[in-house]
Amino acid sequence: MRCQRKLLFVFLLVSGVATGQTQTFTRDGVEFALELPSQQWRAVSRLDVHDHVEFIYEGDAANGYLRLRKNMVDAGTLPEVLFQRDERQTLHSLPGYVVCGECIGEKFAGRLSGMTFNYEYSSGGQPMAGRLYYLQVDNRTIYTLHFTGARDKLQALRDQIDSMARTFRMK
Repeated sequence: MRCQRKLLFVFLLVSGVATGQTQTFTRDGVEFALELPSQQWRAVSRLDVHDHVEFIYEGDAANGYLRLRKNMVDAGTLPEVLFQRDERQTLHSLPGYVVCGECIGEKFAGRLSGMTFNYEYSSGGQPMAGRLYYLQVDNRTIYTLHFTGARDKLQALRDQIDSMARTFRMK
């Protein structure tokens, strides 16, 4: 019996279950890197005018979806100002949109510091949620990490998405 437990532990360790199995995402032509906390997060390319890297959890955006955007701003622009702009331009038009918690957001610290904001909305009758991280690179650059997904699934992934935002960095 004792030998079976040791073999099970070795198997779990080798398979990555016991180690958490994070992996660093980096790619030529992309100026950032971040740690993906599990193999369920996959990078996908979205091509419009530019090639964008986005991340999907378990192959379905309703399970968890991350869009990143680089914002070039006037010197001294605060993350709250970007959130207010995003609210006016896109978030307010979401069905059932409601901001969660204080509109001022919460301070956030990782490799880059900034603010987070949470909101909820509905899509096809399903309760959805969003969590925005505005991370300050310098006084003229703020990256937005915009996570969305089904409300219950995004809440269950909260530790993972916080971890991804904490490890976000410039190369």
